[in-house]
Amino acid sequence: MRIGILTISDRASQGVYEDQSGPALREMIEQHFGEDVDLMHIVPDDFMEIKRALYKWCDDAKLELILTTGGTGFAPRDVTPEATRAVIERDAPGLVQAMIAASLQKTPHAMLTRMVAGMRGQTLIVNLPGSPKAARENLAVILPALPHAIELLRGKPGEQHQYENPLDEIERKREIASD
Repeated sequence: MRIGILTISDRASQGVYEDQSGPALREMIEQHFGEDVDLMHIVPDDFMEIKRALYKWCDDAKLELILTTGGTGFAPRDVTPEATRAVIERDAPGLVQAMIAASLQKTPHAMLTRMVAGMRGQTLIVNLPGSPKAARENLAVILPALPHAIELLRGKPGEQHQYENPLDEIERKREIASD
């Protein structure tokens, strides 16, 4: 799988502070998929720069998965969702709904996210929050579905990917405890 991580942050792009979200996502991707991330880059919170990077990574680099981190909130410079919408051809709202539902279990501030997920050609783009903790938590929610999503985008809806539902484990423990 060809994967890119795009960090969107004025301060990180200027070197004011070191990007922590991008590397945190890279570590999760490499552990989960056993593959290296192909591209990592930092851009400022600028609509045209975000849009340009996404177009280039989809159309020229032919990445299959692009994770963005940052720029999904209410601040005036948070334009990642708008730039992503300008690039995608089809929405993938289920990914965003799953992340918000899981995040609401942790904080009511989750309802303030403006994340977007969608497809351009054979590339899936997913916006994640800018904080390392929130980025990791949200990625963890959708990780089990990503291999099958990429397979479908490739036009190869072959084998169904196995995933473990955490609720199944809870149910098993209840059954053992009640015996």
